[in-house]
Amino acid sequence: MTLDGLPPLRDVIERHELQAKKSLGQNFLLDLNLTGKIARTAGDLSTTTVIEVGPGPGGLTRALLMNGAKRVIAIERDERCLAALAEVSAHYPGRLEVVSGDALKTDFAALAGGEPVKIVANLPYNIGTELLIRWLTVPQWPPFYSSMTLMFQREVAQRIVAAPDSDAYGRLSILAGWRTQARIAFDVPPQAFTPPPKVTSSVVHLIPRENPLPADVRVLGRVTEAAFGQRRKMLRQSLKGIEGARLLEATGIDGTRRAETLDIAEFVALANAVSRKG
Repeated sequence: MTLDGLPPLRDVIERHELQAKKSLGQNFLLDLNLTGKIARTAGDLSTTTVIEVGPGPGGLTRALLMNGAKRVIAIERDERCLAALAEVSAHYPGRLEVVSGDALKTDFAALAGGEPVKIVANLPYNIGTELLIRWLTVPQWPPFYSSMTLMFQREVAQRIVAAPDSDAYGRLSILAGWRTQARIAFDVPPQAFTPPPKVTSSVVHLIPRENPLPADVRVLGRVTEAAFGQRRKMLRQSLKGIEGARLLEATGIDGTRRAETLDIAEFVALANAVSRKG
């Protein structure tokens, strides 16, 4: 038995025949020391509901509960994992709710039900970025969550926290930096997973900013998409499709600059110029 009195995860995986599926972006994290570290990175969980995506056999789920999470709502698409998660639920009566379904079709704000929420997840690699963008671009701000503690491939994590004038800086950096304070908490080596991925992973901790610079989130998304769609071109070229010349004149931004040189405030200014045009 392990620290929480449940069987070791390797035994659980073997007993339920839970070989990770590449098609679902699965890489199971079995090291309970590491899952405990992720749970602690999320801070005090005793008064909050934790939403977890892709719990798999329940390694991080167990760590969250062991570290005092008041309640965990775990969304799992792979029906093979439900029996293993049911055992965790039985071990922690009334504290784990397992939702069988697709995270990309889930209304997370409705799931939160107005309660204080933290999102903590070892996200499936194939949907991680899309989920993060959805959470960063929710219409209501401050959002339904008080923090997000998420695992990504290190390359994606670097894009989330990147500063201007760096190769990793792009649309994801703008959205994350505009609405949150994001930092890489720590790295996780490939051998910590079953099966081991080919890349290092990183845990990113994001805290929403109470008052981000005002802008229409959809318009900011359009501007960053256009600017970074041709990131090696000058802004007067990459923004042509959204009347870039007029926008650049209205904001006083030099059209010979490239997207990666603009800071978040300048992208917000461009978005607000589009909104004023109406």
